[in-house]
Amino acid sequence: MTIMASLAQQESESLSANVRLGLQFRYQQGKVQVNHNWFLGYTKDEDGRLIIDQEQAEVVKRIYREYLSGDGFLKIKRSLEADGILNGAGHKKWHETNIKQILTNEKYIGDALLQKTYTVDILEKKREANKGQVPKYYVENSHEGIIPKDIFLKVQEEITRRANLTKGSTERRRVYSGRYALSGMVFCVHCGDIFRRIKWNNRGCKSTVWRCTSRVDKDGPDCPARTVREELLHEVVVKAINEAFREKENILPLLRENIESSLTEDVTYQMAALDEQIKVIQHELLATTDMKNPGDDLGMEVRRLRNEKQALRAEEASNQDLKLRVDEMMTFLDCLSSELNEYDEQYTRTLIDKITVYDDYFVVEFKSGIEIQIDE
Repeated sequence: MTIMASLAQQESESLSANVRLGLQFRYQQGKVQVNHNWFLGYTKDEDGRLIIDQEQAEVVKRIYREYLSGDGFLKIKRSLEADGILNGAGHKKWHETNIKQILTNEKYIGDALLQKTYTVDILEKKREANKGQVPKYYVENSHEGIIPKDIFLKVQEEITRRANLTKGSTERRRVYSGRYALSGMVFCVHCGDIFRRIKWNNRGCKSTVWRCTSRVDKDGPDCPARTVREELLHEVVVKAINEAFREKENILPLLRENIESSLTEDVTYQMAALDEQIKVIQHELLATTDMKNPGDDLGMEVRRLRNEKQALRAEEASNQDLKLRVDEMMTFLDCLSSELNEYDEQYTRTLIDKITVYDDYFVVEFKSGIEIQIDE
């Protein structure tokens, strides 16, 4: 029985290795395999290619739209369930993880990151997350996308922002609330924590104010941050937008020019050269016959080149995203017929990135990169 078990193990390893080689070759060719029965928004045609299911695609678009409008995973989940919309598995019950997976899946922009998981044992069908044990392959434009890439990038940025609301002296994480546009957007200059909206009763005088969370919870060093009336914060936002409106002819073109000068024309060439190097090394890996030691040095070089390419892609995407934000702000200000007279939640969500509260003034940072100081 020991000998038979040993032979079975050898056969399993050989079969697993051959299957891995076949999968890696298909991945290198950019052939995408997706279980469309569990993949909301897509189905397959007669040739097995991914095609958009228009009805389901509208649900995907709705999820992205609601998230960018300020809703959290839980609120989106409840709204879908309230409307009787089925998830990718055809169930009425949604989970917050379903929402996050949809918002972070690159396949919705038409790309595909292949081999996120890998098979440890082909006979037992045991799979584990790929944390560098085997190569990953990123295929661009592998199928028709549902979500524009600029929208997808905005969502990833917003997910990161909400997960890291405070960089203050306290180590406690703050929970994002999408109920108000200013939630998670107002920061304390003293400790770096976020401000929280509070119904205040000061000696019988009821009002709505914003206060530094570390000061309210008392879970960090004593913070001397002042209390800010909500009406004052609204006035600050209106003044900042109006200031940008008045100076749009001077500020935005200059900012756009600076961004365009930072966009290097040879990035595409550099990434193509890296792709060619990666392709050559991966073919060398496929030609390796010793499956117990499939070229560790070659594998490390592939990872290094892939990280270098990812850094180039991230830099280019960041610059392009900032350029897009400037264009969006120019379009918004051009369509604004006159200065604002009152505070608007949607304008705040669209334009403002951060407000820092100082002792006697505010600094408003727009998503386009513009900073405006508002004195009291």
